[in-house]
Formats: sequence, C-alpha cells, structure tokens
Amino acid sequence: MEKTIFQKIIDHEIPASIVYEDDQCIAFDDIDPQAPTHCLIVPKQLIARLREAKKEHQALLGHLLLVAGEVARIKAIDPNGYRVVINCGRDGGETVPHLHVHLLGGRSLQWPPG
Repeated sequence: MEKTIFQKIIDHEIPASIVYEDDQCIAFDDIDPQAPTHCLIVPKQLIARLREAKKEHQALLGHLLLVAGEVARIKAIDPNGYRVVINCGRDGGETVPHLHVHLLGGRSLQWPPG
C-alpha cells in the first residue's frame, strides 16, 4: 500500500510547515486553509479513520486533543477560541485515509459549520 501524504510528512519525505512534533504525533499548517489558522494534528501511528480506532488507541486520541490545545497556544488563537474537527468518511469530508485533527481559528467560526 502506498504511503499517504501524511505518512510522507511524518517521515520528513516531503516538506511541511511543522508547528509541533513529539514521539506520538506531528502538527503542521494545512496547505488549503479554511480559516486564518488551520493546522492538522496527525498521529504517527496509522489509524485510517476514527471509526477504526480501538480501545488501545484511547490514550493516543486523548493526546491528539491535548496537542490541539498546545498548538492553539503556539498559534496564539487560544484566547479568542478555536474549533477542533475530526472528519470521518466521505460524507464527513475525509479526504486522506489517515486519522487527523483539524484545528481552526483566527476568525469567528459560525454554526452550523456546513
């Protein structure tokens, strides 16, 4: 199976504007931002999508949310608020089969989202 674009970024095979990295995940600016700040937080362990996550992924999933908060502080959007999104499946807007968290902010985000 061919590597996803996210796996290539994790392996530093293609460039990305990396905001945060640790042993479990990497966060970088989205190349097609939907808000002034739009970062992706991607686990280094491949989980294709949220519906395929298992109980053993619980700590990793929690870590991704904590990192989203850290990236919000790094990007200085924490004081005014931000949105955290996980897309799952085609109808959910998923375009890369590697679970990832979207962090959006830097402007007022309306509800419903779309």
